[in-house]
Amino acid sequence: MSSPFHVGEQSVQTRAGVREKAEQIGSRMIRSFMPDQHREFFAQLPAVLVAAVDSDGQPHASVLWGAAGFAWSPHPALLCVGARPQIDDPIASLLQPRAAVGLLGLEWPTRRRNRMNGRIVESDERGFSVAVAQSFGNCPKYIQARDWQSTPRLPGLMLEGLGLDEQWLGLVQAADTLFIATQSSDSRGGGVDISHRGGPTGFVEIGQDGRLWMPDYSGNRLFNTLGNLQREPRCGLLLIDFSSGDLLHVQARAELIWPEQYPALGIKAPPGAERMLALTPGRWTLRRSRLPLAFTAPQRSPFLPDAGA
Repeated sequence: MSSPFHVGEQSVQTRAGVREKAEQIGSRMIRSFMPDQHREFFAQLPAVLVAAVDSDGQPHASVLWGAAGFAWSPHPALLCVGARPQIDDPIASLLQPRAAVGLLGLEWPTRRRNRMNGRIVESDERGFSVAVAQSFGNCPKYIQARDWQSTPRLPGLMLEGLGLDEQWLGLVQAADTLFIATQSSDSRGGGVDISHRGGPTGFVEIGQDGRLWMPDYSGNRLFNTLGNLQREPRCGLLLIDFSSGDLLHVQARAELIWPEQYPALGIKAPPGAERMLALTPGRWTLRRSRLPLAFTAPQRSPFLPDAGA
C-alpha cells in the first residue's frame, strides 16, 4: 500500500521520531472521500478557509463566507462552495478549473475542524466545486473557542506593502490564531493545504531579525504543514482581526528550527514549543473590515502552554 505522505512529511516525521506511528494513523484517517460527518460539518459553517497557489508557485491563504449551507457536498467525492473572493482578495484570480486548492472548515464555538484538498473541477461567477483528493480531521487543541453572529460590514480600504509594517504589527502581536497555506507537488499526496495555528495571545513574536517567530506545539504528529515547507518554504499567512473583520494576507518564506539549533542561534523557545518556525514576510495585503462575522471574546483552549497553571 502506498503511503499517504510525501517525502517532505516523511522526513519531518522521521526527525521527530514518529514516522511509524504517523503512517499507522495517516493510513486510517486520511481518505480520498469525505465521510458523511464531514459533509454535514461543512454545510453548517458561515466561513471556509481557502488556500490556492499562483502561477509562480506562491501559496496564498484567504477566507470565504456565506449563509449556512453556502458550502455543501452533493456526494462524498465533491465539495461545492457557493461564494467567490472579493476582487482585491489575493486568491481572486486563482480559483480556476484544475487549480489545486486546500480547504479548512472550523466550527469556532466547538473547536471542531476538518481539512480537505483537491482540484477545482468547475468554477463560475457563483462559486466553484472541488474534487476531493484528501479529507481528514484535525485535533482541536489550540483553537480558541468563539461564538459568532453575522454582522454587516462596510468594506474598508485595501493596503499593500512589502516586509514588516507598523500598519499590521499590532494585529500580529495581539493574535491568538493564524492560518498558513502551504503546498507540495509530490504526486503521492500533498497538493495544497491550509492549516490552523493557535496559541496564547502574542504567540507569534516579532524577532529582531525581522522575521515572525511562531512556536510549533505538539499536534496530530502528521506534520502535513511542516512537511510541505520542507519541500517548498514559501507559504501564505492569514490573520483575522476578530473585532473589526480586517484580513491580513502575508506572503512568507519559512525556516523550520529544531531544538538542537537553538544554542547557535541564541533562541529561547517559549513554553510548550517543540520546534520554532521562522517566517520572513514578503508582500502583504491588508483588507479592512471584510469578514461579516462578529465574534465574542475567546474561550481559551485548555491546551495552551500557559493555561491552567
